[in-house]
Amino acid sequence: MTNVESEKQVVEAVRDARERRSPLEIIGAGSKRALGRATEYKLDQLDASGLKGIVNYEPEELIITASPGTPVREIETLLASKGQRLGFDPPDWGPLLGAKPGIGTIGGAISADISGPARIRYGAVRDQLLGFRAVNGLGEAFKAGGKVVKNVTGFDIPKLVCGAFGTLCVLTEVTLRVFPKPSREQTLLAPEEGFALLRKVWTSPLEATGLAYADRSAMVRLEGESEPLSEKVAFLKTLCDGSEFQRGERTMFSGISNGDAFLRLDGCIWRVLVPPSRAAGVVANIKSSRWMGDCAGGVLWISSNDHERVRLVASEAGGHAMLIRADAETRGSVNVFEREDRARAQLTRSVKAAFDPLGLFNPGRMWDEV
Repeated sequence: MTNVESEKQVVEAVRDARERRSPLEIIGAGSKRALGRATEYKLDQLDASGLKGIVNYEPEELIITASPGTPVREIETLLASKGQRLGFDPPDWGPLLGAKPGIGTIGGAISADISGPARIRYGAVRDQLLGFRAVNGLGEAFKAGGKVVKNVTGFDIPKLVCGAFGTLCVLTEVTLRVFPKPSREQTLLAPEEGFALLRKVWTSPLEATGLAYADRSAMVRLEGESEPLSEKVAFLKTLCDGSEFQRGERTMFSGISNGDAFLRLDGCIWRVLVPPSRAAGVVANIKSSRWMGDCAGGVLWISSNDHERVRLVASEAGGHAMLIRADAETRGSVNVFEREDRARAQLTRSVKAAFDPLGLFNPGRMWDEV
């Protein structure tokens, strides 16, 4: 294992691996090592957890720059002290994947492209990563993007690294847009209501930061200062006339984004992304006894060992499915990520070759040779 604490050390480690033609497993805190394909490769490890710390924070500009090994909790604590937040509301999947809670890093969240309930309001990780520094498979340090929200410099490379699972480069610095966080929030439950109510709220001016379905209840999270929040709650009840709302616990949405309902379940856990209008039909057709919906039904958590059925139903609904949790044998034999068609697979391999021509970084983590 090679431990690195600076970009210069990353460059040296990658050049050494390149000379030896020795692929690397890029690791950080390890909270998501069980996410993605399990491969039979015996890899040297490049431990980038030492690349941590806040590089720059400009509250007035709504921008923060950090090293990728910085814990998400550390960033969230700093932002909260200034009344700000990460808009993509990063979940903590550590316990779901067999790791400790609270250890996830910002680099891991970006590389896995994971977002929580507030995505419905602010967008996903890829919408908020403004720029980054990294080292490619040639052992070259480079930067992409910038430190402004509107940055037109050609290819939107920051979006490529979101969800690439470390297969393109080793991140050494990331710059993210942040958002103001109101001082108050309220979670409201509507028992026996479903996705139709959530879509109604989603298309309204309420700007909800959470729209979920669990335990036979629709759940709505609203935020604001005291008086505006009261107005939002009143408008919600008028909008959904006839629906009975109850106060819910503050932690409900974090429990949904972290997949807490599946912690003690055996078998495979899927995350299915579909158009919200198709969510109810997808759930009915997959026929799982344990499931829940997030983002007004656009994100479904589903427990099912019927891999082919999950993928078929998701595809027919215009969506796709990702296997979040399974044992190593299953992750080695079943497609964890949606199978790419021929044209897209060729494009994926072309991008991989441009950034990492020798296939040094996390080979096989996503697809064969990628």
